Amino acid sequence: MAFDEFVLERMDLPCPVFYLWQNSPSVIIGMNQNAYAEVNIPYLEKNGILPVRRVTGGGAVYHDLQNLNYTIAGRSSDLDKDYPGYLHFMVDALRSLGVDAFLSGRNDIMVDGRKCSGYAKRVYKDRLMVHGTLMYDVDLDKLTKALSVPGSKLSSAGIASVRSKVANLKDYLPGFSGIEEFQSALHEIMSRNEDGSHDAELFLSESQLREIESFADSKFRTWEWIFGRSPKAEFRKSSKFKCGTVEVHYGVNHGLLTDVRFGGDYIGNLPTDELEKLLEGVRDDEREILKVLRSGRNINEYFDLVTEEEILSLFKVT
Repeated sequence: MAFDEFVLERMDLPCPVFYLWQNSPSVIIGMNQNAYAEVNIPYLEKNGILPVRRVTGGGAVYHDLQNLNYTIAGRSSDLDKDYPGYLHFMVDALRSLGVDAFLSGRNDIMVDGRKCSGYAKRVYKDRLMVHGTLMYDVDLDKLTKALSVPGSKLSSAGIASVRSKVANLKDYLPGFSGIEEFQSALHEIMSRNEDGSHDAELFLSESQLREIESFADSKFRTWEWIFGRSPKAEFRKSSKFKCGTVEVHYGVNHGLLTDVRFGGDYIGNLPTDELEKLLEGVRDDEREILKVLRSGRNINEYFDLVTEEEILSLFKVT
């Protein structure tokens, strides 16, 4: 993500450029999405899948090393012309490989009625960038689990991603031995000019690479960017404990708990007003919530015979 923003905002771009790239397993959420509403965070943590927020809109997508990504960027004086042109550049390349690809809906590339690519755009001054996915042989089981938020968080004011039926391009490219051959063939087609010549390659300097790495550390790898930008979403969960049924209603706005309210038929010595106030403004992070649950009064003052870990479970996606 840092590389894309660097290319868009800081490179000269005398002419359009493209590059193909890959990520280790990760979920990439749109710039305007709520990470908690779109992503199964405990599943990501358990399986070593990174959450990432990009600089473009659209929905959440899953990346692994059997997914190939593309970025096309350049200066634009006519977005109405150049944006469709960038998209057709990729579709035409796929069709040259024998894939009957076509544009569909808001931001999909389809084959055989199924989605094989999602794309998004960003404009910066007189520059346009389009980037997207190309699913070659993606693990669809992990994709589904990573993007499936369990039903314990029942309602959200965030924008839920549209989960389309998807297709791996491997099924439509029987002549390729693997993603490396697919990448090589796609690169050859996209870099070839009408006269048979090929585009020149651009190389970044060591100082530019260091700048990108620093940019990633200071922005794209931070909690504030990945989770803190999340718009408000509202959640509800209940469980039956020894004290009775405890239900919690709360919001998450920019990654922080808001409007925390406990309810239910549980038994306790004190009303939960004080605990609710302590939880206001705390990061929606299990460690931070547990720290607060342990910092105030004994939790049994509010809920008879209940542990802090049990109350914490009400804030977990399970």
